[in-house]
Amino acid sequence: MPIWIVFVIITLLVFSVLYYVRFYRRHVIGENAVEQTLNVTVLEKQSTPIIGARVGEDNEEYWIYVQPTAGGPKREFMVGIHYYHALNSGDQGTMTYKGRDFLHFALQRD
Repeated sequence: MPIWIVFVIITLLVFSVLYYVRFYRRHVIGENAVEQTLNVTVLEKQSTPIIGARVGEDNEEYWIYVQPTAGGPKREFMVGIHYYHALNSGDQGTMTYKGRDFLHFALQRD
């Protein structure tokens, strides 16, 4: 087999791996994502224990599940303990997020 074919295959393999890593970082992890705001309804909230938490560290993670009021897919965000206790199912407001990271929630007052 000619050496140039091996070189082309290795080059294509390297480019495909680099493209996959870039795609994963941008679309799955949300790296370099734009800050967005969205009107949402809180569907539910959940706390999950952290296995292996050390003394002095949080031993739970806090999650909220939201759905856009204009319709769209249900999304989940990990939040701090203060947002977890302040929000309840059915609350509506404007949520600010960046990729998969929750930034802020402004509760809509009637």
